[in-house]
Formats: sequence, C-alpha cells, structure tokens
Amino acid sequence: MSTETWTLDASHGGQLAVRTDVTGKASKMGHRLTIAVTSWTATVEWSGDAPTAVTLDAEVGSIDVIDGEGGLTPLIGPEKIVAKANALKSFDAGRYPSITFRSTDITAVDAGFRLTGITEIHGVSREVTVDVNVTDLGDRWHLVSETVVRQSDYKITPYSQMFGAMKVVDEVTVTFDAEYRKP
Repeated sequence: MSTETWTLDASHGGQLAVRTDVTGKASKMGHRLTIAVTSWTATVEWSGDAPTAVTLDAEVGSIDVIDGEGGLTPLIGPEKIVAKANALKSFDAGRYPSITFRSTDITAVDAGFRLTGITEIHGVSREVTVDVNVTDLGDRWHLVSETVVRQSDYKITPYSQMFGAMKVVDEVTVTFDAEYRKP
C-alpha cells in the first residue's frame, strides 16, 4: 500500500481564520471580525486512499484582522491594530503561542472525512470533531471545514468593553480552506 504526506500552509493560498460575533446592549457598536491566522501548517498522512493522521499547528502571534462587518464606523487600520492587540491579549499569546490539533480517529463521510482529535488552545486540551469537505477539482483537491469553538471551553474570556455592554460572543467559527495540487 502506498503512503504519502501532504503539507498545506498559508503560503500555498490556504486560509485558516476565525469569525467572531458581538452581543450585548451596545453590540451595534462592535464589529463582527474575520481574523486570519497567517502562519500555520497542516500535515496529512495517507495510506492508500485514506488519511491516517492529520495535524495542524498554528502560531497565535501571526493573527491578522482582515475584515470587520457592522459597527458604527468602518473598521480601518488603527482599529484593526487595536482589535488584534485585544485578541492577542485574550489568547495570552506570550504564554500560549500556539494552537495544535492532532487527530485520533478519521472516518470517511459522504462529503469527505470526519476528524476526531485533541485540540490544545490556551494550555487546555479538549477532544473535538471536525468535518472536512473534500472536492476533486481534477488537478487538485479542495478542502474546506467550518467548526464552532467555545472560547470559555479553553479558559479564554471573550473580549468585552463598557462593562459587558458590548462583548464578543463566546462561540467563534473557525474556518479552513486549502487546496492540494495532485502529483
């Protein structure tokens, strides 16, 4: 049986991102952010036609606020810098500089694969399940996933201001979108 290892990262056009929402009496003031992780590596080990192991390593300090919807004013450069600083503070990036995922089980499903594994964020390890949709585009594979993560499950206090009148929702959506060119 043939074995192969795929390595995917941001330099090949892949994107790992976090989407946030806001809540509270003053939520109209806040922006729903899209935060890209610009330094990450995913490795997929294959045996025949099935993946046998998946790992993902992401550097928290590499986050970049790329978009902000809503708010009273458009999200511009200086506000993006403040939002990034607030996110790094929430993550305690100096103390917990990386996020990791290690698969423990991989199951084929209709649209691709279901990965069960251990995710470590903010020094807390938890089991998670992630569905990865895989599309054959002829010369390459397109991989997409979307997973909801509750910050408080990892002892992260969601950002808030004005005594909680505007705060980031505890549940954020982590998205992954990458392509792997066939040999």
